[in-house]
Amino acid sequence: MNHSSLSTLSMGESAYVQGVEAESAMSRRLMDLGLIRGTRVTCVLRNRTGDLAAYSIRGAVIALRAEDARGVLLHSTQLQ
Repeated sequence: MNHSSLSTLSMGESAYVQGVEAESAMSRRLMDLGLIRGTRVTCVLRNRTGDLAAYSIRGAVIALRAEDARGVLLHSTQLQ
C-alpha cells in the first residue's frame, strides 16, 4: 500500500493520514476526531458487510461508515 483511503484498511493494518478530502462539515468532524496529517491509524474491527469499521486513532477507538472513511487519504509511511 502506498496511497489509499481509510476505508481500504484491513483489520490489523495501520497507515498514516495524508489528508482529508470530504465536504466541509465532515472534513472538520474527521479532523476533530484526530484524523490529521501524520496521525497513525489502525483498523481494529470491521463488520461483515464492510460498511462500518472501528479504528484506533490517538489512543481512542472510533467507528466510521465506509462512506465517511473514503474521504481520509492514507500513506503507508509516516509523513514529515
